[in-house]
Amino acid sequence: MNIVTTAYGPVLGRALIAPLFLLSGFHKITGFAGVAAVMAAKGMPFAELFLVGAIAIELGGGLMVLLGWHARLGAMLLTVFTVAATIVFHNFWGVDAAQYRNQLNHFMKNLAILGGLVYIMATGPGRLSHGNEGEPDHGH
Repeated sequence: MNIVTTAYGPVLGRALIAPLFLLSGFHKITGFAGVAAVMAAKGMPFAELFLVGAIAIELGGGLMVLLGWHARLGAMLLTVFTVAATIVFHNFWGVDAAQYRNQLNHFMKNLAILGGLVYIMATGPGRLSHGNEGEPDHGH
């Protein structure tokens, strides 16, 4: 593997995955009442409380991943959030035929996102990160 890929690949990956969560968290703030109503319609109790938690996880975890500061923890938080959101909101197995393909596509997209998050948890943020968390110690 060449040095450019090794040095810049992880930061590029983090920079590509984090905006999804940061933008989503921001939109949840600006559309709080509407998002809470959708969550309540899906049968979620205490929708507003869970929404505040979702916003905190998406913004906090997204920033942690983007900056590479405790990126493994940020990726884990985003993984838990993404699994829950996928099961609740993209349950392709429980929708009518008209929604099946769309929900299956969202479900599969979320599996790919989960793959990226798991990769961050497994390998750490890489060299270009705040604190170099997870970098191997070469005896220096």
